[in-house]
Amino acid sequence: MDIKLENLTKIYDYQKAVDNISFEVKTGEILGFLGPNGAGKTTTMKAITCYLSPDSGDIKVGGLSVLQNPSAVKKNIGYLPENNPLYADMAVIDYLKFAAELQNVPKEKIKDRLWEMIQVCGLKNEKHKKIRELSKGYKQRVGLAQAMIHDPKILILDEPTTGLDPNQIVEIRELIRRIGREKTVILSSHILAEVEATCDRIIIINKGKIVADGTSEELRKQAQGDEILKIQIKEGEVNEIFRALQNIESVALVDLINSEQQLFEVQSLKGMKSAKNIFSLCASRGWYIGQLTPVETKLEDVFREVTTN
Repeated sequence: MDIKLENLTKIYDYQKAVDNISFEVKTGEILGFLGPNGAGKTTTMKAITCYLSPDSGDIKVGGLSVLQNPSAVKKNIGYLPENNPLYADMAVIDYLKFAAELQNVPKEKIKDRLWEMIQVCGLKNEKHKKIRELSKGYKQRVGLAQAMIHDPKILILDEPTTGLDPNQIVEIRELIRRIGREKTVILSSHILAEVEATCDRIIIINKGKIVADGTSEELRKQAQGDEILKIQIKEGEVNEIFRALQNIESVALVDLINSEQQLFEVQSLKGMKSAKNIFSLCASRGWYIGQLTPVETKLEDVFREVTTN
């Protein structure tokens, strides 16, 4: 089921938490929704789930407007908020049964849905434990199970791995990827490596506006800009190498990273490549190239670039 945001705006007092944003998420797509604190991520997700109403614009879920058909939209959405709201004194299976009844799952189907969620979320050995007895990782699994108990076509997950250890993060990540094969998923997280590993596409929001949209590879390429090479040149004298690199016509900037290892970072002029010229230089001077690798832009670099202005 598709989600389509059309010129969504939400204002708190005099501040625009979300400022006229539009995007679409296709069926079967896992969308990573990133941004610094206060960027408007949670507000947007709450608007999609009908927890709050936009001040202008609209959101359509499977063609249904959140303004005109909020009850019908809610039936198609499972929501895991950042602060997982669980009843600590209930047993896992009792809580999930309670959640199924709240979501109007037909009585004759509740047993099957409980068993399926316990299997999918890996709760078989925990199902009779009180929620307060569970680890943070298993509490997140219970939160995911309650979000999916009514078999929604859309999942909205706000920081689903917050507070988890590395092993738990991997487990929840794999679970989300399995779920994402059949459902539309919007995932918010501060762990950029997690988003890159889990999501098909990434949107970055800053000060209520979308500042980047694409796959992780597309975003890195857009931010890459001019060519940057890391080079280790041996045999020659460091200052002589430095000056020679500066004199290459395609080179804009040379930086000495480590004088002992004779490691340099070379930035090419816009639209130009320098590797061939560097090879030619070293061959003519009898210098040995120990390393020559392009410096790849990381998602962290992209995030920092688009959210610090």
